[in-house]
Amino acid sequence: MNSPYWFELAVVFGLCAVGGIALQPFGEGEPKLRRIVKVLLGGVIAVAISATAGRAWFFVACGLQFAAFIVIHAWWLPRRHGINGWTAEPKEKYYALRGWKWRADYERRSVT
Repeated sequence: MNSPYWFELAVVFGLCAVGGIALQPFGEGEPKLRRIVKVLLGGVIAVAISATAGRAWFFVACGLQFAAFIVIHAWWLPRRHGINGWTAEPKEKYYALRGWKWRADYERRSVT
């Protein structure tokens, strides 16, 4: 690969892959196209930050995103909304927070 930004893209896409696996309960109701666009937009933003401000600022942006992740999943969801920050349970509360419609058959589908 001849691009000087391969490292940034590898970091962003690697984190998106791991995050997509580990945090799958949070995206069950999200359309697939939206998920794809978010990953691609993350790559574009990462390259733009690195190209304009440098690789150090890319890592600062990654650190800020990680800090926001910790605040949301360790404090805001559990303490403010009563939702587990790792499993998105209880599902009814999480769906209400996202503005999604809860259906009782979601419970049966997630068990099997």
